[in-house]
Amino acid sequence: MATNLTIAFNTDTQDLDYGTSGVDWTDFSVGNDTLIFSAGSDVVADEEPIPGEAELNQAGIIIGQGVEVIVSKYLLADISASQLKEIHNMGNQNKRKVMAFIFDGATASEPVLEAWDDETLSTIAGAPLGAGSPVNSWIKGVVTNSSYPGTNWTGIAMAGSSDGHFLLLNDGNGALTGADTLYCNLKIVVPSDADTSGAFTPALVCKYTTN
Repeated sequence: MATNLTIAFNTDTQDLDYGTSGVDWTDFSVGNDTLIFSAGSDVVADEEPIPGEAELNQAGIIIGQGVEVIVSKYLLADISASQLKEIHNMGNQNKRKVMAFIFDGATASEPVLEAWDDETLSTIAGAPLGAGSPVNSWIKGVVTNSSYPGTNWTGIAMAGSSDGHFLLLNDGNGALTGADTLYCNLKIVVPSDADTSGAFTPALVCKYTTN
């Protein structure tokens, strides 16, 4: 039987495991839900209705000011609830239980998390992925299974599948031998010399093989 994966986001303020009583984790619906990285506003906020393009643009990150910008708001557009849910602990915070990957069985390879321009998983040409240079990706990730990432953590610049630019979700320990839950944190860091603005929709993908 193939191993199934559930991806979930901690939409609570408590930094506790997936499945902990009283902690609000929201399962991600692939093909329906989306993540929103934003400066936030009165309407692009926790428990608000899912906004349109104009509202998202108004709450966008301001770049090109000669300073590095770390995105402050990370939200899940939960289609089933027809509202935004803030991922309170995502970003430049010393938090562990933020994004969960729940496997119901063993895997044949170590699960990895990659970032691509879109769902074709073929290019990393967009500005947020370093415009083809993975080391310059704005998307940073850190695996948090066994330890906190630290204050102002650096993480890995995520773009494509080249070595050193994706997350080994089992801390480099290889395939899963049974059911397990793995964790990571993400943040978006816009460099001080960024000069490309617009609405970008990169795709995150978790890859693994099963027997």
